[in-house]
Amino acid sequence: MGKVVVGLAAGCAVAACVVAAVMVGRRVKRRMGWRRVLRVVEELEEGCATPVGRLRQVVDAMAVEMHAGLASEGGSKLKMLLTYVHDLPSGNEKGTFYALHLGGTNFRILRVQLGGQRSAIIGHDVDRQPIPEPLMTSTSEELFDFIAAPLKVFVGKGDNVSELSKLGKRELGFTFSFPVKQNSFSSGLLIKWTKGFAIEDTINDTVGTLAVGHYHDEDTLVAVIIGTGTNACYLERADAIIKSQGLLTTSRDMVVNVEWGNFWSSHLPRTSYDIDLDAESPNPNDQGFEKMISGMYLGDIARRVILRMSLELDVFGPDSSKLHVPFILRTPLMAAMHDDESPDLREVSRVLKDILEIPDVPLNIRKLIVKVCDIVTCRAARLAAAGIVGILKKIGRDGSGGVAGGKARPKVGSQIKMKRTVVAIEGGLYTNYTLFREYLNEAMAQILGEDVAPYVIIKVTEDGSGIGAALLAASHSASSVVDTVL
Repeated sequence: MGKVVVGLAAGCAVAACVVAAVMVGRRVKRRMGWRRVLRVVEELEEGCATPVGRLRQVVDAMAVEMHAGLASEGGSKLKMLLTYVHDLPSGNEKGTFYALHLGGTNFRILRVQLGGQRSAIIGHDVDRQPIPEPLMTSTSEELFDFIAAPLKVFVGKGDNVSELSKLGKRELGFTFSFPVKQNSFSSGLLIKWTKGFAIEDTINDTVGTLAVGHYHDEDTLVAVIIGTGTNACYLERADAIIKSQGLLTTSRDMVVNVEWGNFWSSHLPRTSYDIDLDAESPNPNDQGFEKMISGMYLGDIARRVILRMSLELDVFGPDSSKLHVPFILRTPLMAAMHDDESPDLREVSRVLKDILEIPDVPLNIRKLIVKVCDIVTCRAARLAAAGIVGILKKIGRDGSGGVAGGKARPKVGSQIKMKRTVVAIEGGLYTNYTLFREYLNEAMAQILGEDVAPYVIIKVTEDGSGIGAALLAASHSASSVVDTVL
């Protein structure tokens, strides 16, 4: 009997040792995996670093590329399209004006009443019409014939709105949300259709944003859209356009559409996640800047990092296949996780569970995911800020003497003769994403320096594609019945 007891005891001891060894092995494996996950985040942070010195290199590169793109067609990745928009709204416009915005899966018709005093938009009416799917791949004639009918009805209903309607002449601003090369203020050549309207294209809305900004504040010289897509435009000096365009002569300044989404420079902090996203996109080697700063892509960059984390440490369970789905983590969801200030990060847990179908993620991993969102967003916002300052440098409003100024950055405390400059910004990424906005504003101040930054003011505008188009129609009412807004 004693031998049996001894044998059982020895067997239990061996089993206990095996279990202990397995548990120790798992802890060691988990600890090593945790270190690898930490390293993934550390490498991301290193790869996305945007110190002020690097941002100023991006500023210089943006200004140089703008100069090259304006000097010759194809001289830069920046198209620098001339819009032939000379007259921005002054605030003195009076009357009723119309706007047509074609973009997305619908079109909008707007009627805007102006009171003749700056910032006095008395009111506006909007009619939104869906575009039937067959027309999205039909001929342009059929598409515009379809649009003309409700436009006629809408304008007809406004005939008693103001005295201007009795004249029989109605000014219409047209925001055409597709790439167009302008031949004049009211005509242009379509570069390409984005069939199916699958891509929200903000290329042509920026001038409308500039118009709204200038209507409210005459010091508005730059407009930026930072939303699903991104672009910028600015008011270029007449002498710079004459010098760059050769035969072109003009006595007035002109709005230039930068198309900055395609900007690229070796100074941009690109990671393996950016490279993979670009390679797998429908337009590889194109829109490089946009893929690093716009709302279309930020969520997917974060998803790719989280996927890499899951491969390094099995904390997401055996089935996290949703992480492999491109763009399943949209930027608003990433922003919701980033803004989560609850002690247990409930919103992070909810997004992981409801969207990515990953339940019960440990709190320490949730904290790392918030860190990933912060790194991706901070880089995007700071690069966008550098892009804006690059435009300011091109027009000599950054305190450095401009792209050809050849001057060193001003020393702290030195006397600088600066003019007030307003940058109009539109787009949900800036207006709705608090941390993105804070990071961008902070970077602008850091790049410009304490002596220059107070002279650059960022103002949020709304509906440049609609109200902005009507304002431009008003400011150009003497020259054309139908004005094309680019």
